[in-house]
This record gives sequence, C-alpha cells and structure tokens, in this order.
Amino acid sequence: MTLRQAARIAGFAGVTAGMLPVFVAHEALTREGDRERVRERWVAAWAGALLALFGVSETVRGETPRGERGRLVVASHRSTADILLLLKIIGGRMVSRADLARWPLVGVAARSVGTLFVDRKDASSGATAVRTIRTRLAAGDTVIVFPEGTTFPDDEVRPFHAGAFVAAAKSGADIVPVGIAYETGSGAAFVNESFPAHLARMAAAPPSRVALCIGDAIPVGAAKANDLRALAHERVQRLVREARSVVDRS
Repeated sequence: MTLRQAARIAGFAGVTAGMLPVFVAHEALTREGDRERVRERWVAAWAGALLALFGVSETVRGETPRGERGRLVVASHRSTADILLLLKIIGGRMVSRADLARWPLVGVAARSVGTLFVDRKDASSGATAVRTIRTRLAAGDTVIVFPEGTTFPDDEVRPFHAGAFVAAAKSGADIVPVGIAYETGSGAAFVNESFPAHLARMAAAPPSRVALCIGDAIPVGAAKANDLRALAHERVQRLVREARSVVDRS
C-alpha cells in the first residue's frame, strides 16, 4: 500500500467517523420540519470533503433541479465517486445495492443519511424498493438511481432497469438525466475490476477531473414507464458524450 493510499483510506474513515455522530446528534435536536434541510447540508459537506480527499474535482454543466415535484435523477455510473458527486451537487437520497448496508462504517453512514437499499436478485426487495421510491417521489423528494444497475468502464450507456421508471410514472415526478465522464486515463474511473480493487486504485491515483452534465427535466405526464426509460436512456447517453467533450478539453 502506498503512502497516498494509506492516507486517503485513513482520511475516509476519519472524516466519516468524525462527521457521522455529529450529524446524528444535530438531526436529533432539530425540529422535524427542518430535518431534511439539515440532512442535505451535512451529506453535501461529507461528500465534498471526501471528493477533496481523493483529489476529484468536478466541472458541472446544467442546472441543479428545483421545484415542488419529486425528482428521479438517473445517471450513468463510472466510479464510486459518482455517488459523492451527485450527493454534493444535486442532493437527495441514493438508491444503492443491498450489501452496502452491511459494510463497516460505510453501511452505518449510508443508513443514517436515508439511503434506499435494493437487492436486484430478490424480486420482493425490488418491488419494495419501487414502492419506497414512489412514496418518496410523491412526497416531493429527490431520489438518485444508477439505472444501468452497476458500474461500467466506458462511455456506452447500457440498458436501463425498469423499476425506478415505474415508480416515477406512478408518482408524477420529473425525471432528471445526468451524464458523467472522467478525464481519459483517470485513476478514479472504473476499469473492469473488483470493487475493492477499484477503491484501492482510486485511493492511490493522482488528482482527477470529472464532468457532470445535467439535462432538462423530463415531465412524466401520462407517459408509460417503458417510454420514459427509453427517452431517459437517450438523454443520458447524449449527456455522457457532452461530459466527455467537456472533461477532455478542459
């Protein structure tokens, strides 16, 4: 393990372990109507601190979504850092793989900030996740999903899973497409490796640039889930290409 890796891993644990109990205490002392605002502020600060620790700097194109309606944010997934980027820049609640909840420290942090967990191999878990996402969206919340289902190593956006679009169609929420691209050769980008290997390589990597492009919101209206899924896929692919041109020329 290199000195940089050791310092970043230790820093990750220190930042998370240091901020988490303070956040939990602050939230407990906050009146119910203000708790979401407090959660958003703490999560953004935590995500920003970790991005800085890992040397990831972002360029953002497009407007962060605002409004009364719920927002389903659908993004390409090319790095563990994607989670931090989206929580820092857009906010909301992340939908994550179920096993993350059991990870030391990370799982505790994810549960504490309201992450929604889903086991894609378990049909009942998937159905429960769709209902939970629908409820959150109907309440006006922002929910972030990676509809490709896992991390991929290039700019081709793979087919989207349907569940989140079913939830959006039934809730009347807007769909916000997001494309992400890391600079060519970035050590923060996934390259066909195990998750632990990806994290270790990212911890050892020099500073890296990433572009995040936010598209115009797609109103659900009376559209069917499959039509929304196809349109969102097309928009995300276009935004990934835009992000690639931004990050590699900057």
